[in-house]
Formats: sequence, structure tokens, C-alpha cells
Amino acid sequence: MPASEVGLAGGNVGVVTDFPKPSPLSSHGPARIVALCNQKGGVGKTTTTVNLGAALAEYGRKVLVVDFDPQGAASAGLGVNSHELDKTIYDLLMKTDVKTKDVILKTADANLDLLPANIDLSAAEVQLVGEVARESSLSRALRPIEDDYDIILIDCQPSLGLLTVNALVAAHGVLIPLACEYFAMRGVALLVDTITKVQDRLNPRLTMDGIVPTMYDSRTLHSHEVVDRVREAFGDRVTQTMIHRTVKFPDATVAAEPITTFAPTHAAAEAYRELARELIARGVAA
Repeated sequence: MPASEVGLAGGNVGVVTDFPKPSPLSSHGPARIVALCNQKGGVGKTTTTVNLGAALAEYGRKVLVVDFDPQGAASAGLGVNSHELDKTIYDLLMKTDVKTKDVILKTADANLDLLPANIDLSAAEVQLVGEVARESSLSRALRPIEDDYDIILIDCQPSLGLLTVNALVAAHGVLIPLACEYFAMRGVALLVDTITKVQDRLNPRLTMDGIVPTMYDSRTLHSHEVVDRVREAFGDRVTQTMIHRTVKFPDATVAAEPITTFAPTHAAAEAYRELARELIARGVAA
């Protein structure tokens, strides 16, 4: 996981939440596909993908994390050295004889699976340009396994290029992790514009599932002001759950496991459980 993404923590400030513990599911699938997207790096996108996926899995949801970033950060965060793998999502996109189930890996959690990526994926963005229906390549790859999961989380790379467009075309909804910093906030309008264009031209079902404030520091006036401005602009699309800064995330990164298992009683772990409960209550997750 990139060093710029560590240093988050959990909790809420000034907001009272009481999201109920979700009921167990009697069956699984079809999956709701959610792209975690922000063209700015270092906003906690991979951290949120990995830990939200782990929290949803704790609540009995069958979860697939799709690592769609050539850095392979989500794969590393789930304990997989993707650079040693024979098959990754690159092979799934570019080779017709590779099946989706042949690339998916199990993790330490029986409810949490991974579709890994490594640096090879960076070549796909160039190679896909000449393909027919190039924006739908990921959608085609995920279609055979959608019924096996309750939710599929796509960890996008920090750009608005062809790979990110593929994620938006495949998705039912978009979740935007937003660092509580002024410069991170400036790019949201551009991202929303891209989402709108994808809705209009390629994927009418796509919805804005929410904006998740991350890297919140209650000690600074700056964080308070950023959250206030984002809530003023986007209203209830901003999640009540906020992710605070903490030193626990670098430790979990080194251990290559989600915060929910590395430090299960820490406030950061509970914050991602709370986010999972909120998204289930909102209907974003099953």
C-alpha cells in the first residue's frame, strides 16, 4: 500500500449514529458492484477498499475486492505478493482463454476474495485503446462471477483514464473516499463530471453511492472546515461515518492484513464496521 495512503483512523465527530447490526443473509448474490474512485492519490482509497471489504465480510457478506491499480496496493493489503503470480486481472482482460474464477484468490477470511493486480495492468490501458467496446472490458470479466458475491469493490487507480472508466462502466455505484484536505476537495467536481458523462454515455445505472471523509483530524480547524463545505455541497451523499487519522494503519499495512483483524478492538476497526453498517442501511451494500 502506498505510504501516502497510510495514517487513517476511525470514528465520528459531531454526528450521532446508530446503524443496526445487519441481519445474516439466507443466500448470496447477485453482487452490487461499487467502484472506489478518486483521481487524487493518497486519499485513503485502497485503505477504505480493503478495510470496508473486510468489515462487510465480518457481517457475513460475500465480498470480492478487485485490485484495479497497477501498484497492486489492495493485493498487498490482503497479504498477496501479486508480483509473483502467474495470472492477474491483466491476463483476464487481455487473454481470451483466461477465466475469471482462475484468477480469483482466497484470503484469510472465508467471505473475502481478491482479484489481484500488479504492474502488468499499466500496459492494459494502452492495449485496450484498440479494442472493440474497450470501456466494457472489466464488465465482461466480472459478469461470470457476479452471482457468487453480495458486493464487489473495485479499487481504482488515482486517475480518470481508461481503467477508471472501465470500473465506472462495470459498477452500479461509486464511493468517493475524500481526504479532509482542501486540495483533495478541489478535484471532486472533476470526478463528479466524469461520473455524469459515464452515466449519460455508457452506464445509465451508475449512481453516486456516497462520499466518505477520510484522514479526519479533529484537532485541526482545517479538517472541520473541509467536512462542513463537503456536506454543504453534497448533503446526505456524504456518509455520517468519518475515518480519522491513526498510526495503526501503517502497522496493519506492514502486517499485510485489514485493520479489522490486525487490531480488531481499535477505534479504526470499529469505524470501518460502522461504515459497513451505514452502507448496508443505505442500500449500497446487501
